[in-house]
Amino acid sequence: MKDFWDERYREPEYAYGTKPNQFFAHALKELNPHGKIFLPAEGEGRNAVFAASLGLEVVAFDISEEGKRKAEALAADNFVDINYTVGNLNQLKLEPESFDVIGLIYAHFETYIKVAYHNQFISLLKPGGFVIFEAFSKNHIKFQKLNPHAGGPKNVDMLFSIEDMHKLFAGLETITLVEKLIDLEEGKYHNGKASVIRYIGQKPVE
Repeated sequence: MKDFWDERYREPEYAYGTKPNQFFAHALKELNPHGKIFLPAEGEGRNAVFAASLGLEVVAFDISEEGKRKAEALAADNFVDINYTVGNLNQLKLEPESFDVIGLIYAHFETYIKVAYHNQFISLLKPGGFVIFEAFSKNHIKFQKLNPHAGGPKNVDMLFSIEDMHKLFAGLETITLVEKLIDLEEGKYHNGKASVIRYIGQKPVE
Protein backbone atom coordinates (compact mmCIF):
# COMPACT_ATOMS: atom_id res chain seq x y z
CA MET A 1 0.00 0.00 0.00
CA LYS A 2 2.85 2.41 0.70
CA ASP A 3 4.02 2.18 -2.92
CA PHE A 4 0.48 2.86 -4.15
CA TRP A 5 0.13 6.02 -2.08
CA ASP A 6 3.64 7.27 -2.81
CA GLU A 7 2.92 6.94 -6.52
CA ARG A 8 -0.40 8.74 -6.24
CA TYR A 9 0.98 11.59 -4.15
CA ARG A 10 4.04 11.94 -6.39
CA GLU A 11 1.81 13.51 -9.04
CA PRO A 12 2.25 17.30 -9.15
CA GLU A 13 -1.40 18.12 -8.45
CA TYR A 14 -2.99 17.38 -5.09
CA ALA A 15 -4.90 14.11 -5.47
CA TYR A 16 -7.86 15.24 -3.33
CA GLY A 17 -7.40 18.98 -3.68
CA THR A 18 -6.08 21.47 -1.15
CA LYS A 19 -9.38 22.49 0.46
CA PRO A 20 -10.52 20.66 3.62
CA ASN A 21 -13.26 18.08 3.57
CA GLN A 22 -16.54 20.00 3.87
CA PHE A 23 -18.01 17.95 6.71
CA PHE A 24 -14.75 18.13 8.68
CA ALA A 25 -14.46 21.90 8.20
CA HIS A 26 -18.09 22.51 9.18
CA ALA A 27 -17.81 20.28 12.26
CA LEU A 28 -14.63 21.99 13.48
CA LYS A 29 -16.22 25.41 13.13
CA GLU A 30 -19.39 24.30 14.92
CA LEU A 31 -17.61 22.50 17.78
CA ASN A 32 -14.89 25.14 18.07
CA PRO A 33 -12.47 22.91 20.01
CA HIS A 34 -9.13 24.05 21.39
CA GLY A 35 -5.88 22.20 21.95
CA LYS A 36 -4.53 19.24 19.98
CA ILE A 37 -5.98 17.38 17.02
CA PHE A 38 -4.84 14.01 15.71
CA LEU A 39 -5.24 13.23 12.00
CA PRO A 40 -4.47 9.62 10.97
CA ALA A 41 -4.02 8.74 7.28
CA GLU A 42 -3.70 12.46 6.54
CA GLY A 43 -2.35 12.15 2.99
CA GLU A 44 -1.36 15.48 1.45
CA GLY A 45 -2.39 17.59 4.42
CA ARG A 46 -5.50 19.47 3.34
CA ASN A 47 -7.35 18.85 6.63
CA ALA A 48 -4.26 19.28 8.78
CA VAL A 49 -3.53 22.69 7.29
CA PHE A 50 -7.13 23.80 7.79
CA ALA A 51 -7.11 22.67 11.43
CA ALA A 52 -3.82 24.49 12.02
CA SER A 53 -5.29 27.64 10.48
CA LEU A 54 -7.95 27.56 13.23
CA GLY A 55 -5.23 27.53 15.89
CA LEU A 56 -5.24 23.82 16.72
CA GLU A 57 -1.98 21.99 17.38
CA VAL A 58 -1.85 19.35 14.64
CA VAL A 59 -0.34 15.87 14.88
CA ALA A 60 -0.74 13.75 11.73
CA PHE A 61 0.57 10.53 10.28
CA ASP A 62 0.47 8.54 7.07
CA ILE A 63 2.44 5.72 5.45
CA SER A 64 3.48 7.91 2.50
CA GLU A 65 6.67 9.97 2.35
CA GLU A 66 5.27 11.76 -0.69
CA GLY A 67 2.15 12.65 1.26
CA LYS A 68 4.25 14.21 4.00
CA ARG A 69 6.31 16.18 1.48
CA LYS A 70 3.22 17.73 -0.09
CA ALA A 71 1.52 18.30 3.26
CA GLU A 72 4.50 20.23 4.56
CA ALA A 73 4.64 22.26 1.35
CA LEU A 74 0.94 23.10 1.70
CA ALA A 75 1.49 24.09 5.33
CA ALA A 76 4.36 26.38 4.35
CA ASP A 77 2.22 27.98 1.63
CA ASN A 78 -0.44 28.71 4.26
CA PHE A 79 2.02 29.87 6.95
CA VAL A 80 1.04 27.22 9.50
CA ASP A 81 2.93 24.45 11.31
CA ILE A 82 1.97 20.78 11.43
CA ASN A 83 3.67 17.79 13.06
CA TYR A 84 3.58 15.04 10.43
CA THR A 85 5.10 11.58 10.90
CA VAL A 86 5.50 8.79 8.34
CA GLY A 87 4.84 5.32 9.73
CA ASN A 88 2.12 3.35 11.46
CA LEU A 89 0.18 4.14 14.61
CA ASN A 90 2.22 1.88 16.88
CA GLN A 91 5.43 3.73 16.00
CA LEU A 92 4.16 7.09 17.22
CA LYS A 93 4.31 6.37 20.99
CA LEU A 94 1.51 8.78 21.82
CA GLU A 95 0.27 9.38 25.36
CA PRO A 96 -3.25 8.18 26.26
CA GLU A 97 -5.90 10.89 26.52
CA SER A 98 -3.66 13.47 24.85
CA PHE A 99 -5.95 14.80 22.08
CA ASP A 100 -8.96 17.08 22.13
CA VAL A 101 -10.09 16.03 18.64
CA ILE A 102 -9.44 13.10 16.33
CA GLY A 103 -10.27 13.61 12.66
CA LEU A 104 -10.83 10.46 10.63
CA ILE A 105 -11.46 11.65 7.10
CA TYR A 106 -11.44 8.81 4.55
CA ALA A 107 -9.14 6.91 6.90
CA HIS A 108 -9.74 3.41 5.53
CA PHE A 109 -7.44 0.88 7.15
CA GLU A 110 -6.67 -2.70 6.22
CA THR A 111 -9.06 -5.18 7.82
CA TYR A 112 -6.44 -6.75 10.08
CA ILE A 113 -5.72 -3.45 11.90
CA LYS A 114 -9.07 -1.65 11.57
CA VAL A 115 -10.58 -2.57 14.96
CA ALA A 116 -7.29 -2.28 16.87
CA TYR A 117 -6.61 1.17 15.40
CA HIS A 118 -10.05 2.49 16.29
CA ASN A 119 -9.67 1.20 19.85
CA GLN A 120 -6.38 3.06 20.09
CA PHE A 121 -7.91 6.23 18.71
CA ILE A 122 -10.52 6.22 21.48
CA SER A 123 -7.78 5.69 24.08
CA LEU A 124 -5.91 8.75 22.73
CA LEU A 125 -8.93 11.01 23.14
CA LYS A 126 -9.32 13.16 26.24
CA PRO A 127 -12.57 12.96 28.21
CA GLY A 128 -14.88 15.46 26.55
CA GLY A 129 -12.94 15.20 23.28
CA PHE A 130 -14.51 14.70 19.86
CA VAL A 131 -14.16 12.31 16.94
CA ILE A 132 -15.06 13.75 13.52
CA PHE A 133 -15.44 11.05 10.90
CA GLU A 134 -16.33 10.82 7.22
CA ALA A 135 -15.62 7.75 5.10
CA PHE A 136 -17.15 5.64 2.36
CA SER A 137 -19.99 3.32 3.30
CA LYS A 138 -20.31 -0.29 2.21
CA ASN A 139 -22.99 0.88 -0.23
CA HIS A 140 -20.37 2.93 -2.06
CA ILE A 141 -19.24 -0.17 -3.95
CA LYS A 142 -21.99 0.34 -6.55
CA PHE A 143 -20.79 3.88 -7.30
CA GLN A 144 -17.23 2.65 -7.78
CA LYS A 145 -18.50 0.34 -10.53
CA LEU A 146 -20.11 3.28 -12.34
CA ASN A 147 -17.35 5.86 -11.90
CA PRO A 148 -13.57 5.19 -11.88
CA HIS A 149 -13.01 8.43 -9.95
CA ALA A 150 -15.56 7.71 -7.22
CA GLY A 151 -12.73 6.80 -4.83
CA GLY A 152 -12.45 4.42 -1.93
CA PRO A 153 -11.12 0.90 -1.30
CA LYS A 154 -12.47 -1.92 -3.45
CA ASN A 155 -12.44 -4.22 -0.41
CA VAL A 156 -15.86 -3.91 1.20
CA ASP A 157 -14.42 -4.90 4.62
CA MET A 158 -12.45 -1.63 4.62
CA LEU A 159 -15.68 0.34 4.17
CA PHE A 160 -18.20 1.21 6.90
CA SER A 161 -21.84 0.71 7.86
CA ILE A 162 -24.00 2.28 10.56
CA GLU A 163 -23.69 -1.00 12.49
CA ASP A 164 -19.89 -0.85 12.23
CA MET A 165 -19.88 2.63 13.70
CA HIS A 166 -21.88 1.57 16.74
CA LYS A 167 -19.30 -1.16 17.40
CA LEU A 168 -16.13 0.81 16.61
CA PHE A 169 -17.14 3.81 18.73
CA ALA A 170 -19.18 2.06 21.40
CA GLY A 171 -17.44 4.02 24.17
CA LEU A 172 -18.44 7.42 22.79
CA GLU A 173 -21.64 9.42 22.97
CA THR A 174 -23.07 9.84 19.48
CA ILE A 175 -23.80 13.40 18.37
CA THR A 176 -24.22 12.73 14.63
CA LEU A 177 -24.43 9.43 12.74
CA VAL A 178 -25.85 9.28 9.23
CA GLU A 179 -25.32 7.46 5.97
CA LYS A 180 -25.70 9.93 3.14
CA LEU A 181 -25.51 10.15 -0.64
CA ILE A 182 -23.38 13.13 -1.62
CA ASP A 183 -21.67 14.66 -4.64
CA LEU A 184 -17.94 14.60 -3.96
CA GLU A 185 -15.72 17.25 -5.50
CA GLU A 186 -12.34 16.65 -3.91
CA GLY A 187 -9.60 16.74 -6.51
CA LYS A 188 -9.08 14.10 -9.17
CA TYR A 189 -9.81 10.95 -7.16
CA HIS A 190 -12.89 11.87 -5.10
CA ASN A 191 -15.32 12.93 -7.77
CA GLY A 192 -18.98 12.11 -8.35
CA LYS A 193 -21.75 10.36 -6.45
CA ALA A 194 -20.65 8.77 -3.20
CA SER A 195 -22.28 6.97 -0.31
CA VAL A 196 -20.62 8.07 2.93
CA ILE A 197 -20.92 7.68 6.69
CA ARG A 198 -20.73 10.88 8.70
CA TYR A 199 -20.18 10.73 12.44
CA ILE A 200 -19.40 12.97 15.38
CA GLY A 201 -18.91 11.42 18.79
CA GLN A 202 -17.79 12.71 22.18
CA LYS A 203 -15.88 10.83 24.86
CA PRO A 204 -17.78 10.93 28.15
CA VAL A 205 -16.37 13.00 30.99
CA GLU A 206 -15.99 10.69 33.98
